[in-house]
Amino acid sequence: MRSVPPVRLDEVGFVGHDLHRPECVLCRREGTVFVSDWRGGVTLIAPDGTQRSILPRDNPRGVQPNGIALDRDGSFLLANLGETGGVWRLQGDGTLEPFCLEVAGEPLPPCNFVLIDRDGGAWITVSTRLRPRALGYRPDVSDGFIVRVDEAGARIVADDLGYTNEVQIDAAGEWLYVNETFGRRLSRFALTADGVLGERETVATFGAGTFPDGLTFDAEGGIWVTSIVSNRVIRISPDGGQSVLLEDVDPARLEEVEAAFQAGQLGRPHLDHSFGTRLKNISSLAFGGSDRQTAYLGCLLDDRIATFRSPVPGLPLPHWD
Repeated sequence: MRSVPPVRLDEVGFVGHDLHRPECVLCRREGTVFVSDWRGGVTLIAPDGTQRSILPRDNPRGVQPNGIALDRDGSFLLANLGETGGVWRLQGDGTLEPFCLEVAGEPLPPCNFVLIDRDGGAWITVSTRLRPRALGYRPDVSDGFIVRVDEAGARIVADDLGYTNEVQIDAAGEWLYVNETFGRRLSRFALTADGVLGERETVATFGAGTFPDGLTFDAEGGIWVTSIVSNRVIRISPDGGQSVLLEDVDPARLEEVEAAFQAGQLGRPHLDHSFGTRLKNISSLAFGGSDRQTAYLGCLLDDRIATFRSPVPGLPLPHWD
């Protein structure tokens, strides 16, 4: 795997406008960029820059999408980070319907992310069972879990994770990777044909200032991780080696956040402020453009999407075509 040079902040551009907490971003071959819309739906950004939002005609449960997934029929799955939790399906006409609201007879708490794999199965992450969720922003809390949904129904396939965030499946379809944000590690599980997971393995651990959130792969086997707060993009080799490709943060403010985390006092105020000069709490990354070499960065606090050019193309994900 070749090395990739760092990205300068003046190389970062932006697309979109008036977006609503565009935490998750997806890209398709023909150039459309899809971003989550906190009002309950998804916003589409066309290659010419025009925008169109698909919002629910009726949203009585107050669905607030965090992660989104594009299904084969053109509908979207929405991981509802709102207090009512669960995962919902949004049709192109604005129809909002339940997809998975409970597992093992218990209601699903607020959900962080949802992934649709090449077989059509869905993977859902729940970061923490605690309410409010900020109680899970601690290194000694490991109550997150992963749910698998397929023809056999919904079931928990991994548990006791340190604030479960994005998941992705590698190119060979052999491993499910997951970021544990406040466990500060990238983990993986061996995949079997029936969706059963093997034992957890640690791929990489992260130090001060890194809180892994977004996760994707490039075509050369590199694993790309985005960190909230520090606005870092990190590329990880298969053996766990790390290189920081992008960072935008005030070191003094980051030290304050780190001290709060170590003291078990991290809370929403630490995540609801931007500590960068250009980036505003980046949370995810997707490769797009015709060559899959344009990186798009979802975020928590901006109303647009940051972009930069990558010398390495991204791995085409199931929704690419």
